[in-house]
Order: sequence, then C-alpha cells, then structure tokens
Amino acid sequence: MTPDKNRIFNVIDQYASRFKDISSYIGAHPELGNEEYLASARLKEELSYHGFEVQAPVLGLETAFIGTYTASKPGPTIALLCEYDALPEIGHACGHHLICMMSLGAAVGLKAVLDELGGTIKVFGTPAEETRGAKVPMAEAGLFDTCDVALMAHPFYAYEKSGSSLAIDAVQFEFHGKASHAAASPHEGINALDAVIQTFNGINAYRQQVKSSVRIHGIINSGGQAANIIPDYASAQFYVRAATRKELNVLTERVIQIAQGAALQTGCRLVTSNYETSYDEMVTNEIFSNAFSHNLIELGIPEEEIISGNDHGSMDIGNVSLRCPAIHPYIKVVDEVHTLHSIEFRDLALQERALDGMILGAKALAGTAFDVINQPELLQAIRAEFEQAVR
Repeated sequence: MTPDKNRIFNVIDQYASRFKDISSYIGAHPELGNEEYLASARLKEELSYHGFEVQAPVLGLETAFIGTYTASKPGPTIALLCEYDALPEIGHACGHHLICMMSLGAAVGLKAVLDELGGTIKVFGTPAEETRGAKVPMAEAGLFDTCDVALMAHPFYAYEKSGSSLAIDAVQFEFHGKASHAAASPHEGINALDAVIQTFNGINAYRQQVKSSVRIHGIINSGGQAANIIPDYASAQFYVRAATRKELNVLTERVIQIAQGAALQTGCRLVTSNYETSYDEMVTNEIFSNAFSHNLIELGIPEEEIISGNDHGSMDIGNVSLRCPAIHPYIKVVDEVHTLHSIEFRDLALQERALDGMILGAKALAGTAFDVINQPELLQAIRAEFEQAVR
C-alpha cells in the first residue's frame, strides 16, 4: 500500500469511534424512507464538522443532502452514496446504518489527501432506498452526470463482488365494482374481489411464458369488508422485475393488460398506478469492481473469500449505474449466515463486530476512490467499459 493510502486509513481510524457512535445512534433510531430526520441531521452535522459544504434539501426531498469537498486543484469527481432508511417494524435489518457511515467515513479519509491528488468528493444522502429511492430522481435530474464514478458498499455475511440487480415496477390495481347483498341480491352487485382474483389467476398463467429471471409477486391489500357483502372495492399490489428496463417495460404492460382483462370480465372499473418508485437494473462496472476487490486484498482479506457477485433483488443504484460507472459490493459484517431483512441480521448488525466491518468497508471504498484519482489509466479504462455497456 502507498503511503498516501496509509494516511487515508489512519484518518479513518482516528475518527473510527466517532463514526461508530453515529452508526449506532442511527441503528437505534430507525426511520422509514423520507422520514429519516434524525439520521439525516447527524450525517449532515458530521460532514460539516469535517469541512464539507452541505446542500440540503435536494430536489425537494427533506432528508436528502449532498456534501461536497473540492480540492485546490482539478481532478475526478467521486460520488459516495449514503443510505439510512429503515424497514417497517424490523428497523435496520438491511444495515443502512452501516452503509451511510461506510461512505461518509470513506469521504473523510479521502479528503485528507485530496488537495494533493486533485478532484472533488460528493457525498450523496439518498433517502428511501427501500421504497421511493431518491437516487432515481437524482439520476433523472442529472446529478450523477458530472461524476466520474459512484460507489457504496452494503453489509452482508460475506465479501461479495458488485453484481447485478433487477429492474422493478411497483404496480397497484384498484377495482371498483358495486356493493350488494351477497345472498339476497347478488345479481345486482359487481364483485371487485373477483377481478383481483382473476388478475392473480391470469398472472399465474402468464408466468409459464416468461424467462426464469423474471419475478412477478403480489398481495391483495384490500379484499372486502364482510362475506355477505359483494365487495365494491378491492385492490392488489405487484412487483414486476426483469433483468433490464427494456424487458421490464414489455412485461409490465402485459401484466396491466391482464388486469384490464379481469376488469372487463367482471364489469369493474380499473385504476392503475405505481405505488413505489420504479428502479432500473444495476450495471456493474467490472474494472471498477476489480479495483475494489484489490483494495480488500490490500487490507488483508484473502482473495478466496471474495465471492462472485449475485443478484440481490432491485436497487435504486441501478439508475445511477446507467449515468456513470458504479459499483455496489458487499462487506462481511457478521460471522453467521443470516439473510438481509431478517431480525437476526438486524441484531448482529448493531454489534461491535459489524461496526468493525463498517470501518473496513470505509477504508476499501476510500482506497478504491484513491486509485481512480491517482491512476488516470484506471479511470480511462473504467470510462471506456461504461460507454460500451450503456451504449
């Protein structure tokens, strides 16, 4: 490792206890998406403390922010992404209290050498990754178009390379019928629940004709009030996922047509809407990803412990990855195999072992960003791969 990297790592170690305290605070005070007022305040305060200029709110999102530090000489722009929303009922079972401090810690470490290297660090506070991910409107607004790379790391039970994610649409179908007594005058009613059930049946049949990578799954979130009343209102919510946005657009349209057919069959009126934000697929920049893996190895992680990247569902960083080169690797923060979004993972992710993993993740992110700035040929190769992949 170069002396400059050691300086970065020493600064991260210098503030490690401070970073851990903030992460623990956010972990102990879980907030849902776009309601992360406590977390956002703590993160903005910490960025200001370390000399970053903080812009907030962003695009009208109250808990979003951008912390910027620009060196005294020009160079690449590095985007480090923070997530800090929690899940309903089970809190920080996805470890976002660790994600935000990995990125913030990396930014603070990198800042220590940035004036010598040149460039700009932008720390993006991106609310509501689990539902209405702020990275989507940020990407649409062009906020990542001027960034040379974007990176973050996710806590996990293994070291895993940045992989893919599925594009997703969240579609709600609301059927409006006519209430009537189910025994005395069923002929006068229009059954909205029947339309929901027909929609499920149609989608279940459609699954036979889709690729194995496609996911269509849903719930009935309103199905009537009483068994002796023909439901005049019923609704269902579906996630439709596919490998690419282009493929997903076709699939979602087909699912909507199935619901329209169910409405025609039953005589209901259909209202279709998106109940969460649509995400595009993650396109990992492999050269950039390999640079991150190399930094993990430099930090003492055996190469054989770094596994290949997998698909972990859908993420709003997918939209970022189509605007600038991006990676989303996974950092081992627990020693037991527990899935994300579980109570067991949540509890372990609040322990000292997880906080130590967070500090390692911050160092790996900072070291990778350092390489991008310090090695022009690396950034050139990353850019060439990106332009080929998103052409």
